[in-house]
Amino acid sequence: MGVTPLIWIITIAVTIAFFVFEFFAHVRKPHEPSIAESARWSAFYIGLALLFGVGIGVFSGWTYGGEYFAGYLTEKALSIDNLFVFLIIMTGFAVPKIYQQKVLMIGIVIALIMRGAFIAVGAALIENFSWIFYIFGALLLFLAYRQAFSHGESDPANGKFMTFVRRVLPVSEDYNEDKLTVRKNGKRFVTPMLLVIIAIGFIDLVFAVDSIPAIYGLTNEAYIVFTANAFALMGLRQLYFLIGGLLERLVYLAQGLAVILAFIGVKLVFHALHVNELPFINGGEPLLWVPEIPIWFSLLFIAATVAVATFLSLRKTRNDRQKKDRKTFEGEKVIHAPED
Repeated sequence: MGVTPLIWIITIAVTIAFFVFEFFAHVRKPHEPSIAESARWSAFYIGLALLFGVGIGVFSGWTYGGEYFAGYLTEKALSIDNLFVFLIIMTGFAVPKIYQQKVLMIGIVIALIMRGAFIAVGAALIENFSWIFYIFGALLLFLAYRQAFSHGESDPANGKFMTFVRRVLPVSEDYNEDKLTVRKNGKRFVTPMLLVIIAIGFIDLVFAVDSIPAIYGLTNEAYIVFTANAFALMGLRQLYFLIGGLLERLVYLAQGLAVILAFIGVKLVFHALHVNELPFINGGEPLLWVPEIPIWFSLLFIAATVAVATFLSLRKTRNDRQKKDRKTFEGEKVIHAPED
């Protein structure tokens, strides 16, 4: 793709500038964003991401453009799943709504830093060890299985990791605005706000393990991996407030993501076989008869999976609501039925 160090420096600088702007323009003063504000900024960041993808297609070729769009769509879907866990954490810790923006902002910045580190490590591994595709493929197939059969029963706010943190740190019972520590009776305590940030940072680490192998299954270009992740995270804060109610209705999102992760896992294994160098597989020779899944098919498959999962989720929640309303109506009829 031929990305020069100058382009990398400019890209990282612009990304940092966007998050600095976000903090001073929206997050610094605690408030709960309106639907209109969230919708405007969500549309702006999504439009910016799409425009950037068009730019890659025009200047670097549509093969790379297709890889970017497939990666962006995958990362956006995984980020929405990330939002659902953020919602569980916010609820578990009872974070006041006016302070949720700050927590989300910090969480998103932590996610970008962690993914950046994973991207650098992944690029180095791919450059030097082609067999890493086998590892990535197997990891994604395992994560797909876990995603498909997890029922959202775990509570990140009260899991083993957070129990350990509470043992180590003295924690105050109440929030003190958006402060991370508070002094009481001459002793320093951490507030629940710090625990929320620690929980979100830990979850970000877990999601980075899902996210980076997934997008490396769609492109080998570290620049595309980074920009797709950056744009997927930009506007995530606004999206949280925009679709907060919708998140609970996406009941098949986990299964849809499982299908996407499994598909990319298979794609990675196929690619690993196609460039095979392991001596105990085909004598260390590539298996050229193994098909390489083209990027246009990956893009269509991922988009179709997201669309189907969303449609089935909304249909199920609508039908469940109608059944509940019908039972309520019939129950009221029985209660108010005239006696003979």
